Amino acid sequence: MVSFRFPFLFSQPPRPPVSATANVSSRSLSATTAAVSVAAALSFAGAGVALSQNFDNPFLQRALNFLASNRNGFTPMWGSLSLTGNSSPVTESRSGTSFPAVLKDSQRLLGIGLRRKAVLGLKNIDVYAYGVYADDSDVKNLLSEKNGDLSDDLMESDVSMTIRLQIVYGRLSIRSVRSAFQESVGSRLNKFGGGSDNKELLQRFTSQFKDEYKIPKGSIIDLCRERGYVLRTMIDGEEVGSIQSKILCRSILDLYIGNESFDTKAKEDVELNLASLLGK
Repeated sequence: MVSFRFPFLFSQPPRPPVSATANVSSRSLSATTAAVSVAAALSFAGAGVALSQNFDNPFLQRALNFLASNRNGFTPMWGSLSLTGNSSPVTESRSGTSFPAVLKDSQRLLGIGLRRKAVLGLKNIDVYAYGVYADDSDVKNLLSEKNGDLSDDLMESDVSMTIRLQIVYGRLSIRSVRSAFQESVGSRLNKFGGGSDNKELLQRFTSQFKDEYKIPKGSIIDLCRERGYVLRTMIDGEEVGSIQSKILCRSILDLYIGNESFDTKAKEDVELNLASLLGK
């Protein structure tokens, strides 16, 4: 069994202020917890200083600066991530959705987010939570070769990845999913310059989401980029189609970890976890 130790970082909601009426036992426990958290944070900060001295890497410096400026909103989760799949799941706090720490024995979880959609411009509904996974060895090879914007490099590279969507909204129809992808993926294809083939490529992708598929709350949609820029789509473990296209793969990933992603917290998670692995 192979086990890797690294700072596993995920965005955490701000903690509420401690009541002045809290009992002595609670204050003692809080003080102990705070001491451990501070020690962990200082350890990471020290590692960050060492990394910044040893690597002339603008991405790493930005990630460390980001971590320092957001230290009150982020909690480092230190532990061992085993690629045998025995590691504890990670929960998206706003929806309560859990994601396995490892997929397919080799893909580690790098970030989690929530897709929200405005209804009639008045109310936001939680549509699905999502997790961003990438192959461990592929990521390490990428980190050894790149020193720019690693989030962008990750999208451009041939790293095996999975975007796992877990349905949160109980009344979501497959037709709504198809329509949403037509709009969002279509805009990304235009953004990355697919040209005259965009319409046909978009049709091939969205036609995979046939009306016969039911996606009640808890359903899982996996969008998998395999080597050779093959996008394989799975619904509740059943393959519904695959398309070989680099621009389609890039367009899908841009929705979740790009500069205008659905949830900036997921992108921040990915960048921080890539930074934590940079010196490994």
